[in-house]
Amino acid sequence: MKRLAFACAGGVMLMLGIIGIVTPLLPTTIFLILAAWCFGKSSPRLEAWMLNHPRFGPSLRRWREEGAIPRRAKWMAVTGMSIGYALFWMQVRPGWMLASVVGVFLLGSAIYVVSRPEPTVIG
Repeated sequence: MKRLAFACAGGVMLMLGIIGIVTPLLPTTIFLILAAWCFGKSSPRLEAWMLNHPRFGPSLRRWREEGAIPRRAKWMAVTGMSIGYALFWMQVRPGWMLASVVGVFLLGSAIYVVSRPEPTVIG
């Protein structure tokens, strides 16, 4: 039952990560990291598929091995957060309280991403 719960959670995280690729303000990487972790608890085959995936496998492996994020990915993440906040600001026209809460959350997320080490080995 526990494996099934982790497998379902992994599937949901994977779907959210895929949706995050095209949706501003919805992150991608954290959901893929969580999906790989859930699959590691439930399905070694799905975990291996994610870790060996040609597109996001190398980033997941670097995160697992070093907690590292490549410089290009950092720039893309911060740029995506900035564009997402700008779209949020223009479309929602939030009050100062909501704008501040979302801004602080995104700023904290950006600081965290930028503060992660860069990988020692690219590949």
